[in-house]
Amino acid sequence: MTNEQRQADKPSTLNRRQFIRDTAAATVAASVAAVPLSCVVDRALGANERVGIGLIGAGGRGGYLSKVIERLKKQGENVEIVAVCDVYRPRMETIAEQFGAKGYMNHHELLADPNVDIVTIATPDHHHGYQAIDAVRAGKDVYCEKPVTHWRQFDVVKRLVTEVKKSGRVFQLGTQGMSDSAWHQMRELVQDGLIGQPIHAECGYFRVGDWGERGMPIPDPNAKPGDDLLWETFLGDSPKRPFDISRFFRWRMYLDYAGGPSTDLFPHTLSPIVKVLGVGFPSKVVATGGKFRYEEREVPDTFNMLIDYPEKITVAVLGTQANDYGIPNVVRGWEATVLFEDPGIVIEPAAESKTKRQEITVRRSTAAEGGRSALEDHWRNFLHCCRTREKPLGDIELAYHVQTALQMGLLSLLNEKVALFDPEREEIVL
Repeated sequence: MTNEQRQADKPSTLNRRQFIRDTAAATVAASVAAVPLSCVVDRALGANERVGIGLIGAGGRGGYLSKVIERLKKQGENVEIVAVCDVYRPRMETIAEQFGAKGYMNHHELLADPNVDIVTIATPDHHHGYQAIDAVRAGKDVYCEKPVTHWRQFDVVKRLVTEVKKSGRVFQLGTQGMSDSAWHQMRELVQDGLIGQPIHAECGYFRVGDWGERGMPIPDPNAKPGDDLLWETFLGDSPKRPFDISRFFRWRMYLDYAGGPSTDLFPHTLSPIVKVLGVGFPSKVVATGGKFRYEEREVPDTFNMLIDYPEKITVAVLGTQANDYGIPNVVRGWEATVLFEDPGIVIEPAAESKTKRQEITVRRSTAAEGGRSALEDHWRNFLHCCRTREKPLGDIELAYHVQTALQMGLLSLLNEKVALFDPEREEIVL
């Protein structure tokens, strides 16, 4: 293979100057069109009060969330989808008509709707942070699909953290695995010292999927920008480009709007490991991978990263979308290793350790009972916190720490550098 071919096979790179310029542009864009203070309603929901839900994003994930919410309603949750927003009118109208909800093509208008108490955000990655900031400023609690922001928007992550804490609103990231009680049981075991000092962890996400026509089909090949398709709104703070129907409907394939496995899939597998270990910001991240199977896309299909933490713990996060044979989630300590195996949590002693092998029954109280899914349980946790003002399982602090590591990983891959973290300034350094 020639050097030119190697360069052609690599994902688009982002040099230091581009990164600084894009970050600055993101910060400027985020300050535009804030929700008027007259729209802000800052209150807790009553224990039996109906919760009005506004859906921001009515595509594949937004549509799926609407079905989850409807199931919760049938199970006794006092919830109602009252508003739907999407920049593609046919998509918005389909969901709005299904639930008898108001339809909007501008999320600011939805946030100004007094019937909306909480919002879901299921838009492309580069809109998540801005829309979440607008929502908490408008007094709405937020359920935001992962990732918390796009991979180039680290300043937006930091601003969102500040706004959530200042507002007192509930923020739940859509990492529904956090509602599996097994992880919290594992955290107790690790924090109680059963495996000794943690030193290494391993997790991964393996699946087959190109995110092309099979994964994100184009519903109308003849769709054009205009009143029914807001292309400029879709672009947001991403690079300005002529309309491209593939970019609009299959946005997960493109670096302008998504990050591939690192930010789309790894939040699911890294979040519980970070919670179990009790770590915060990384000190160093390095990543490898690229497009090893699906050449049509820009984002990598294969991604592997090593994360070093100041607590002297390394986490390996591995994955590909070219094969679905997975690996167990493992936490290794000086004295033993903890992992999930039948019948539940298994403790395997390390060499020369006095720890004994144990099999511990998992105290799953939700998803395994009554046929309820982890996503339903994650939503129940969110709704409970909206009423009680408790901290949710996928809270903004956990989202911040996980997103920092994942953004460092993708920047490491794209720039072919080790990404470092400056804890005093809370900045990523390449």
